[in-house]
Amino acid sequence: MSEKTPRRQTVATPGGDARVHWYEADAPRAVLALGHGAGGGVEARDLAALAAALPAAGFTVALVESPWRVAGKKVAPAPRTLDAGWRAVAPALAAPGLPVVAGGRSAGARVACRTAAETDAVAVLALAFPLHPPGRPEKSRADELPLGELPLLVVQGGNDPFGRPTEFPTDAPVVEIPEADHSFAVPKRSELSQDEALRLLTEAVTDWIPGVVP
Repeated sequence: MSEKTPRRQTVATPGGDARVHWYEADAPRAVLALGHGAGGGVEARDLAALAAALPAAGFTVALVESPWRVAGKKVAPAPRTLDAGWRAVAPALAAPGLPVVAGGRSAGARVACRTAAETDAVAVLALAFPLHPPGRPEKSRADELPLGELPLLVVQGGNDPFGRPTEFPTDAPVVEIPEADHSFAVPKRSELSQDEALRLLTEAVTDWIPGVVP
């Protein structure tokens, strides 16, 4: 993920131990805390790219591995359990005494959005936000986005079946990664290479964070 080996921290939660992978900046201005999705872990390409890129820009990245993944389970628990786990980890994320930008990919983005206010996050980063189940746009989860409450950035693949950029509310700030799917993978026929797609993602986040950190 990064040239540096992360510092790993175990944090007890009501659902078991979570694990925080710390990618620390030398003189950090804030912590970007990111949760993973329901179908994978902290090794996801978008999380890995941010963990590799952000410390050099002055932001520590904390990748939060949920208790169910730490325990080796294959299926994520109910949303309320995920939220309780994130709330339990929040004090450890705030322990460095820095502003915390909460975020995550897919289900992790939903958790960050739902709990941001109560965990004192200063802003929210939603990667591949699952706006609706594939093929079910009427089942919108737009009400989970903290619109008008906290600074928000959504980074979404142009071909994400869980919600394309044009499907989001007009007041939601969305950065599109052209032709990318829900995992930010781009097809081989794309004019954009995989490395270029991830560079767009990391640059968008790197440009956004300084403007939302107190």
